[in-house]
Amino acid sequence: MLRRLVALGISAALLTACGAQADGQPDRTAPPDAVSAPAQTVGPEDAATAFALLKELDEAWKKHDCAKVAFLTTSAESELGTRACEAVRKGRPAPAPLDYGDVDYFLPDRPAEHPWFVVLAHEPKLSYFVFAREEDRWRLAYGPIRLLGAAPELDAQQTTRVVPTDDPEDGVRARLVPQKHLAFLSDRAGLSGVRFAAGDPMRALLAELVKKPGTVRPDRLSSDVQLVPSETRALGLADGGALVFHALKIVYTQKTGARRLAHPVFGADAVRAFTGKPNPTTIHAGEVVVLATKVTADGRLTTVAMTRGLADITA
Repeated sequence: MLRRLVALGISAALLTACGAQADGQPDRTAPPDAVSAPAQTVGPEDAATAFALLKELDEAWKKHDCAKVAFLTTSAESELGTRACEAVRKGRPAPAPLDYGDVDYFLPDRPAEHPWFVVLAHEPKLSYFVFAREEDRWRLAYGPIRLLGAAPELDAQQTTRVVPTDDPEDGVRARLVPQKHLAFLSDRAGLSGVRFAAGDPMRALLAELVKKPGTVRPDRLSSDVQLVPSETRALGLADGGALVFHALKIVYTQKTGARRLAHPVFGADAVRAFTGKPNPTTIHAGEVVVLATKVTADGRLTTVAMTRGLADITA
């Protein structure tokens, strides 16, 4: 059931389509890829059509149609869908059904070169979804991202503010959110200066990364935190600041000096499903962490929503 439709104010930065020669005439030698894509407007029908893709995606997972999963996803969900779908074909459990409803759509109120919008689904569990238009079609970029509590109040009256990346205040803070997560999780000594409040899932994740090597001994385990490439996508909050949607990838490397791993970090069944090998001596595993993070006007970070998923294991 559609609960409400909220229009978003989004800033669209259009690139210059052509240059000028010394005589003032247009430069005909500009390469084709220098021309901006036409700006597009997202309307209610577009949003409903895009959200309906969840049913197609759900069906693709059930049928193990990995090409269709790749076709319908991008960004973090593409990371989670490609190799993971192949592992499902080999016996790994499929993701939970994507049967979501009772939604709020947050739509841009002006054209954008790279349109995107956010869905807040209330059923069956409070979750965010982010859809992005790429290659002339809608794709799921993030979601479901499970909320950890109540949804924060957006800067919404007749429109809701989308934070542009060139905004000198909220835009800068929003753009730095993924980098701050990277610094926090990569600095096991706590010297980065990035802080999360007690009880925030990021603190628990850091503690997990510190302790995890001890859980696989006598195997050796290391981890590296990376950013999942994506545009900055952020909504303005009612009390200032922004809600930023982004993703990280944790790459684990596990080795043993014995004939096989003693304690595979994601379990022996997952290793077999992804690699087809029962007893590898070295594995590389990728886990994607999808986040909605609140950054306040004074720069404080709070995790609002988070979902983790195993994306790949190679041997």
